[in-house]
Amino acid sequence: MTDAKKSFLKNDFLLLINKLKGDEKVKWGKMNAQQMIEHVSGFFKVSTQNINFPLTTPAEHLPKYKEFLLSEKEFRENTKAPVLPEEPLPLRYSTLQEAKDELTKSVDEFFEFFKNDPDKKTLHPAFGELNFDEWVQLHHKHVIHHLKQFGLMESNTPY
Repeated sequence: MTDAKKSFLKNDFLLLINKLKGDEKVKWGKMNAQQMIEHVSGFFKVSTQNINFPLTTPAEHLPKYKEFLLSEKEFRENTKAPVLPEEPLPLRYSTLQEAKDELTKSVDEFFEFFKNDPDKKTLHPAFGELNFDEWVQLHHKHVIHHLKQFGLMESNTPY
């Protein structure tokens, strides 16, 4: 299943994101389309160590977090990352297209970062040290969550 998820992240996800015009009604949460795109782009930057956060999960809870990560269980609506503020971050890019371009670049950098060493591990603030396949699983789970948030996928959509 990892190959299908890699392909989804590289191709289908970005095609779906490119459908966003910026005025979509959100199904839940506080982010608009551009804020979500910038958020997901930042998340890819965490996996490549371009953005760093400390571990927020107590060590004794990491096995349960990893169990969830490796499952096919989805993130619940309004799930909030422990390192993010209550309100969406200010926009970093002046246009939606700039944000989309940066997201594409961040996804490409992710695959390039792990290309020669898929066993290399980088720190996620809630899930701990993750290798490439674990990051693929988490990124996939994360982007599906946000695609559903903006009505780009339905809950029963196979992925």
